[in-house]
Amino acid sequence: MSTTQTTTDSGHLQRRRRALHRTATGAAVLVVLLLAAALGARLWLSHALRASLPQTDGSLRLQGLASPVTVERDAHGIPHILAESVDDLVFAQGFVTAGDRLWQMDMLRRHVTGRLAEVLGSDMVEHDRTQRYLQLRQAAARALPLMDPAERHQLDRYADGVNVQMDLLRAGGHLPAEFRVLGYEPERWTAMDSLLVEFAMTEDLSTVYPSKLDREAVETLLAGHTSRGEDLLGDLYPVTTLRDHPPLAGAAAVANRPNPDDLGEDDEVTQLASPSHVQDLLDAKAVLAPFVGSLQCGECQAGSNNWAVSGAHTQSGKPLVANDPHLSLTVPGIWYTVELESGSFHASGAAIPGLPFLVIGHNQHVAWGFTNSTADVQDLYVEQVSGNHYRGADGATYPLEHDHETIRVKRGKSVSFDVLLTSHGGVPTPILSPLYPHETRSVALRWPVYEAAIASLPMYRVCSAEDGAALLEAFRNYGAPAQNLVWGDDRGHIGYHLVGRIPLRGADGQSGLTPVPVNTGTYEWTGWIPYDALPQVTDPEDGVVATANARTTPTGYPYGITLDWAAPYRNERIWKLLEGRNALTAADMLAVQNDTFSALDKVYAEHIVSAVDHAESPTRREREAADILRKWDGHITADSTAASLTAATRRALLPMVLQPKLGSSWDLYGAGNSSYVLERMIETQPSQWLPEQFADWNALLTAALDRGMKDNGATAELRDWTWGSWHTLDLEHPVFGAIPWLRALLGIGGTGAQPMPGSGVTVRASNGKHSASMRFIADLAEPTKDSLSLPMGESGNPASPWFMDGWSTWYRGQRQDLPFAGSANSVSLHRMVLTP
Repeated sequence: MSTTQTTTDSGHLQRRRRALHRTATGAAVLVVLLLAAALGARLWLSHALRASLPQTDGSLRLQGLASPVTVERDAHGIPHILAESVDDLVFAQGFVTAGDRLWQMDMLRRHVTGRLAEVLGSDMVEHDRTQRYLQLRQAAARALPLMDPAERHQLDRYADGVNVQMDLLRAGGHLPAEFRVLGYEPERWTAMDSLLVEFAMTEDLSTVYPSKLDREAVETLLAGHTSRGEDLLGDLYPVTTLRDHPPLAGAAAVANRPNPDDLGEDDEVTQLASPSHVQDLLDAKAVLAPFVGSLQCGECQAGSNNWAVSGAHTQSGKPLVANDPHLSLTVPGIWYTVELESGSFHASGAAIPGLPFLVIGHNQHVAWGFTNSTADVQDLYVEQVSGNHYRGADGATYPLEHDHETIRVKRGKSVSFDVLLTSHGGVPTPILSPLYPHETRSVALRWPVYEAAIASLPMYRVCSAEDGAALLEAFRNYGAPAQNLVWGDDRGHIGYHLVGRIPLRGADGQSGLTPVPVNTGTYEWTGWIPYDALPQVTDPEDGVVATANARTTPTGYPYGITLDWAAPYRNERIWKLLEGRNALTAADMLAVQNDTFSALDKVYAEHIVSAVDHAESPTRREREAADILRKWDGHITADSTAASLTAATRRALLPMVLQPKLGSSWDLYGAGNSSYVLERMIETQPSQWLPEQFADWNALLTAALDRGMKDNGATAELRDWTWGSWHTLDLEHPVFGAIPWLRALLGIGGTGAQPMPGSGVTVRASNGKHSASMRFIADLAEPTKDSLSLPMGESGNPASPWFMDGWSTWYRGQRQDLPFAGSANSVSLHRMVLTP
């Protein structure tokens, strides 16, 4: 090799070394810069979170107050607000709540009005489009001027307090960090925004129109069987069950199934059998599901448990009241615990951020709670539209109304469209057909929320009630959502009353189970079920009232509440745990709330065991499963393998039974009583529902057990396949926990995936993120010892010690004291004085 070649190679080597050195140096610098940027971002976000925490000590001067207000907080951050006047009290409640939950409040009003895409981007366009078609903003705008003047004034005062807090945070550059991360600022709060928050709850609890469209499609697919006289539809949609226990009846009440001839089908129903239409139904439900709990899973009924026991059966001699609303669990949670006091007014319990006063709670004399009534308050009308006109029920022709909507999209192109509206009873009814691209009819929605004159938020009168009679009177003009109210008072009375407006449909009171024709006028609403005629009972002989979304009407009740009640299992279990018992205490009420026994799953266990025992050649794994089930007590505990086996079998069995009749559209079936329907099938073993490839129901049930284990990931060692290993709950902040890089950057944790006991049919309800949104227990003998536990905490700010300090207590099913001035648990750790 020549000297020149050697020199050249050496030069190349040196240049390569310098290039590698520069690359390594650059990479190191880049890593340092990225680490510095990450550290800087973390410090900035951490500072933003801490800076947006509300002041909890000292004093603040606020414009809008007439007199000083004291805000004391306990170890869990629960505020006790003490004011000289109710005006100042409501103002301060708005101010304090906004300090803890402002971003949540803003998201609620944006959700209802279809304005999430403005701040979250194009993924929310379909959600916003659905909400614009539902016309809730327009309904609130019509209702607000007609509200009771005192209620409207309270909403205005609450809004004043929210806005003062908002201005204070904005002036200091301390708006909640979510606003900074998403790059926007909140608009001023108004009385209408509070009404919209109420409408958000109404939408969650009373949205049934997707189920009516699903039922219509199921009817279509079963039309051939119905024409041959087979009552398959009646099998799938029973109105009553053998497990019903209405609060008005001392024993189970049974009524006949509906007659398919009276279901309100229209002549065009056969157009709905196409797969494209079925997919439209599924897609539209998927858009609604995050905000309508009952659409999230098969047993996710937006419901609750509540009950009251008279003093004759309690240790204290005074009533006990318990309530645990089952809603979608969110971060922050739907409820905000607060104690309110002004003169003789004194109440403590659960409020909804954005609404004044309390929704559930107690005062010195009365305690109350709610469950969803599942009342049928939505009808779909098949309109006769021609051009820009429609034909009304009276045969006359009217012009369609047009509401022009524009959805602004963050970093995207705006979306504009017109919503067309007809009218029923003088009330605008939006045509929802564009939400279903393959729907050829004009289908309009009627809903009490559109009735401007019925909007009512009577919670001041509720919280002020001196006894049960006054409480009931406070709800006389209440509109929506229709709820099962259970109450007890310190005079020893207990009671139940369905509250809210439920429509009367036509002369025969027929219910529109599916979209109904307009031209007959049969389904036009003729008014509301009179308040005094709604299901109710005071001081029943057996000393117990209880509801859990199942049927509340006795046989012979003259009005139509619904023909699609929720499954009866929770309600039945509560009655069994309470009836005939004496010397009951608050601890006993908590034990009922934590009860995990499933009568449904115990029936499945017994039948699976029998099926395997009678199978021709069961596998070793099937025999092992049967042996596990043979010894099971029916409790859905996190460490139970038997619970996994019955749940998996139920999941597998439903499509196996339905697919031969409904094909790939089987999952459109979702009656509230669907779990009971399947229970009756495995008990009565009807031949018309046995798939032809199975010799008998034993063979079918054994196959369902096998398929359920395979489809749901049963472990090789079957006893390791516990319910809690795959039935979990994981709650994370929707911004800081849901965005992976933010979660990693801030180190903000949620609950993590936690094994959950219970199911959708146990008193301790748990199904995905659908569970007890709080647990409340009141003892009318000692209101200072009441309890209320939340899944997370008071604050929506991850930097707050009160962000998720309630989790451990709630998860373990323990009680957390509900502060009430004068009680041993109302210890003030923070004190702030708001001055004019």
